[in-house]
Amino acid sequence: MSCYEAASPPGPARPLLLVAAAALVDSDGRVLLCRRPPGKAMAGLWEFPGGKLHDGETPETALVRELAEELGIDTATSCLAPIAFASHPYDDVHLLMPLFACRVWRGTPTAREGQELAWVLPVRMGDYPMPPADRPLVALLRTLI
Repeated sequence: MSCYEAASPPGPARPLLLVAAAALVDSDGRVLLCRRPPGKAMAGLWEFPGGKLHDGETPETALVRELAEELGIDTATSCLAPIAFASHPYDDVHLLMPLFACRVWRGTPTAREGQELAWVLPVRMGDYPMPPADRPLVALLRTLI
């Protein structure tokens, strides 16, 4: 099947939601996943840490801010390496999510927003239910890490 045969007609226009995410990689080659807490959209699913950009923020500065807020760790934009992005239509928005690898930070990641944390080897990431936008990034991480 070619990409032309698989093409679907464009859906309804949706607002674009820009979210930055990080694949935090520890010295053992594990990646940190966060489980969305009860009460949030897609509660119970595992995702890469990160969050929405505020007005005027770049993906890198938003990610540095989000990692500090969500996990209590400190990193710099120079420690973030862009590796992939997800583009996914949800019912009400179209998500665009750059994914950055990060191997250098200060502090120990700690759940600060009611989420669970898990350090997962890339070969085991498929065992964790993830939002549709995150799933395609798993195979890429397996080859890169």
